[in-house]
Amino acid sequence: MLKIASVSRRFGTKLAVSDVTIEIPQGQMVGIIGRSGAGKSTLLRMINRLADVSSGYIEYKGVKVSALRGGELRAWQRDCAMIFQQFNLVPRLDVITNVMLGRLNGRNPVLNLLQIFTTDEQMLALKALERLDIAPTAMQWAQTLSGGQQQRVAIARALMQNPKVILADEPIASLDPRNAQIVMDSLRDINADGITVITNLHTLDTARAYCERIIGMSMGKVVFDGTPDELTGEVARTIYGADGLKEALTSTAIEPISPRIPAAAPTA
Repeated sequence: MLKIASVSRRFGTKLAVSDVTIEIPQGQMVGIIGRSGAGKSTLLRMINRLADVSSGYIEYKGVKVSALRGGELRAWQRDCAMIFQQFNLVPRLDVITNVMLGRLNGRNPVLNLLQIFTTDEQMLALKALERLDIAPTAMQWAQTLSGGQQQRVAIARALMQNPKVILADEPIASLDPRNAQIVMDSLRDINADGITVITNLHTLDTARAYCERIIGMSMGKVVFDGTPDELTGEVARTIYGADGLKEALTSTAIEPISPRIPAAAPTA
């Protein structure tokens, strides 16, 4: 169980996230929607501890991750993998090395510096690339890949951490519809293995198609938390406002290649 309890985050006088309380059982696929500046990315960054909470706390399986330091914090960031909109790959490294960089946290720093990886780590990286249907690119420089391919490499890198939770911050915002569909199908299939997936999404229809639970944010607050069927037009207007709703509805939406696979049974 991931518990976010009365969490707020301030940047100077600006309140980016305001008194958010959410509980997410292990194995859920959750979509967070809202306008730009609603606090979605800040919330994910606090869960991963790329940003600290200003008040409240975040807890995972009884451990207050918002208070972790040192090795315990690094262990949490290994268990809670982050996928970014801009991929964050090393352009002039080959694909398989980029994927193996997901193992850096917890390895010998000297081996990391020299980029020395074991045969087992190389095989794990290839398996991750095969899972994302991108193994033939293993020896290419990352910068030669398309945006959709790069995002799949980023997902493979996250899988190398053997995470319990995956956070995806607008993972399809810069992709064309076909690549967006492939990335979302990949995240859904990973979730079917029992890994919690929490993703920020821009379009309402994509959130409805892929996520069993949708959280709507507006001005740093949670204003909706429910199922796709409960996300009515009236609720959407509350989340986006009349002008923002038009953009959210007219943006190119995607549909899964196959129906959503139910996640593993939630556990505490």
